[in-house]
Amino acid sequence: MELISKITDLLWASPLTYFILIGSLIFSIMTRFTQVRHFKNMVRTMFRGKSSESGISPFQAFTLALSGRVGTGNIAGVATAIALGGPGAVFWMWIVAIFGAATVFVESTLSQIYKVKVDGQFRGGPAYYIEKGTGLRWFGVLFAIATIMAVGIFDAGLQANTIALGFENAFGMNRIVTGVILVLILGFIIIGGIKRIAHVAQVVVPFMAVAYIITALIIMIVNIDAVPAVFGLIFKSAFALDSTFGGLVGAAIAWGVRRGIYSNEAGMGTGAHASAAAEVDHPVEQGLVQSFSVYIDTIIVCSVTAFIILVSGIYNVQDDNGNYIVNQAGEVEDSSFTQLSVDSILPGFGSPFIAIALLFFAFTTIMAFYYMAETNVVYLMKNRNTKWPMAALKVVMLASVFITCLRTSDAAWILVDFGLGIMTWMNMIALVLLFRPVMSALKDYEAQIKTGKKLTFNPQKLGIKNATFWEDEQERNEQKKIS
Repeated sequence: MELISKITDLLWASPLTYFILIGSLIFSIMTRFTQVRHFKNMVRTMFRGKSSESGISPFQAFTLALSGRVGTGNIAGVATAIALGGPGAVFWMWIVAIFGAATVFVESTLSQIYKVKVDGQFRGGPAYYIEKGTGLRWFGVLFAIATIMAVGIFDAGLQANTIALGFENAFGMNRIVTGVILVLILGFIIIGGIKRIAHVAQVVVPFMAVAYIITALIIMIVNIDAVPAVFGLIFKSAFALDSTFGGLVGAAIAWGVRRGIYSNEAGMGTGAHASAAAEVDHPVEQGLVQSFSVYIDTIIVCSVTAFIILVSGIYNVQDDNGNYIVNQAGEVEDSSFTQLSVDSILPGFGSPFIAIALLFFAFTTIMAFYYMAETNVVYLMKNRNTKWPMAALKVVMLASVFITCLRTSDAAWILVDFGLGIMTWMNMIALVLLFRPVMSALKDYEAQIKTGKKLTFNPQKLGIKNATFWEDEQERNEQKKIS
């Protein structure tokens, strides 16, 4: 574990942060900021498509990916960014979201281009486009194994631990009871496969996001006089124009970028799994829809948490040496700022509210993690019977959820960060290597939408190889025309 911990520190050192940030900037420039130019098409496409026997609707894929993005990082992660980088870190989280949306566009479009149909269902994600795009199966296998271990087993358990801890603190609920309830509900959902997971996500995710945002708006309305000052504090702190936080501009950038990436997962490749499951006419459509999920996650949900904390004024900020610059919350964990902030404005409401919010955020994340793990198990089996491996995955994941509800360990956190680090490095390298097919698809999409006709995708015409699903689809369409 000591060796893995040292490797993990190297994986998540500054080079990875810069790689993601610079990569996002380059993707934005090369696509001419498609995540901004096509904002109207993002929203329109999200609600236009429908599900099929093989795939889920664009909106279901959007909510499934969003359920993975919107998690504990939107509450605890934002609080930590403010604690270590000051209020200015929030501004840099916004910047990461705007540029990161381009990275998500690239990985989600690739996921659609190289998706496959297995046992009547669409499958795809980084492991698939890595192998099909680069021809290196070992590269895809390594990504798949890292994903199954990191998010399917260890991180799913840690999310469950967050739920158990929140309910124990808020309601005094025994962790065994929480674990049993989670296992029963989660087991019922994942046994139903992607269809049931998607149906749950499309109901729960919008509900939890709207409820959280409404609560934040109530808090802001109650403290409307403080809102302009909070905006001013964020911007001044981001550019060292505030006397209190002037020395933290470097930390503000570093922690804003890191927590922004951790929250919206741009570059990790996690959301690309759900993207491949969508039924669309053109790969770029789902790329645009998934870009919008980054805005929801960071620009809206993370900002809501930040405003709750900053409006209340109950938070701590430390410098690089651990000395307090601001100490308004006392000796508490960073993740408790949000709970204390809500309690200070709506007495007695903070603990139950945050516990319930964490329940929805973390539980939907566990669902998304299961689907990611399942997809990579299918990839590893490659045309072999997946019945028993799938059953084993369900048992191991549910066991991890129950056990980690009772206790967690530093080893689990290290293994999660280790796996996510490998995933992110591999995915970002693949995005750089496979950027050309994305540009070809984008140009094709933009040319077609000008005509107003129904979109189609012909990878052979664009010089894209190994896009087997779309090649077969093109042949079927040609046969229909002939008949």
